[in-house]
Amino acid sequence: MSLGAKSVFMLLLLCCSMVGGMAQDAAGILDKSAQFYEQSNGIKAKFTLHTSIPRQNVSESLEGVIQMKQDKFKLETPGMTTWYDGTTQWVYVERNEEVNVSTPTGDELQFTNPALILRTYKKGFTAAYEGTSTTRQAKAAYDITLTPNKKSDIKRIDMQIEKLTCVPVAFTVTDKKGATYSIYISQWQTGVNQKDDVFVFNEKDFPDAEIVDLR
Repeated sequence: MSLGAKSVFMLLLLCCSMVGGMAQDAAGILDKSAQFYEQSNGIKAKFTLHTSIPRQNVSESLEGVIQMKQDKFKLETPGMTTWYDGTTQWVYVERNEEVNVSTPTGDELQFTNPALILRTYKKGFTAAYEGTSTTRQAKAAYDITLTPNKKSDIKRIDMQIEKLTCVPVAFTVTDKKGATYSIYISQWQTGVNQKDDVFVFNEKDFPDAEIVDLR
C-alpha cells in the first residue's frame, strides 16, 4: 500500500475524536475520543485528502469514503479499495485488477488501524493543547498536536476540532522527510452498525482480479 493511502487511515483513525471537556486538557480530549469511537457502533465518513511531498515534487488531492467499526475498516478512494477485518488486509487496485493480501505488522497498523492509536496513544505519543484557530468554514476550533515518543516515520500530527460541535474537521500528518498529508472531513455518520462481511474482500465481486498473497 502507498504511504499516501496509509496516511488516509492514520488520519481517519484520529477523526473518531468527537470530544468535550476542558480545551487545555489534551489527554482528556483524546480519552473522550477513544470512548466516542468505542460507542459509535460503526462510522462512515466522507473526506478529502491533500498530499504534498516536496522532495518528489508531488501535490495532489483525492476524495474518498471510509467505514470503521471496532478494529475493522473499509476504505474507498478512486481506483483502489482496501478492506481490513482485524487480522487480514486486502488492497484492490483497479488499474491492474490485482488484490494484495497481507497481515499488517504492528508498525503498519499505526498508520491504518483506527482503534490502535486511540487505545494506545499514551504509550506512543505526547499530546499537547496548542490553542485555537479558525476552520475552513470560519468556525472557532481547538488545536491539538501529537508528537511520537520514540523513533517513527511520523514527525507530528496536528488536529483541528470545532469548538461548538466538538467535531474533528481537519488533520495534518507531517513525516520526518517533510511530506504532509492533510484530511478534511465533509460528512460524518455514526450508528451504521455494519455487518462483518463489509470489511472482508469478496472474490465473487471481482472474478477477474489476480490475488497476490503477501503473507
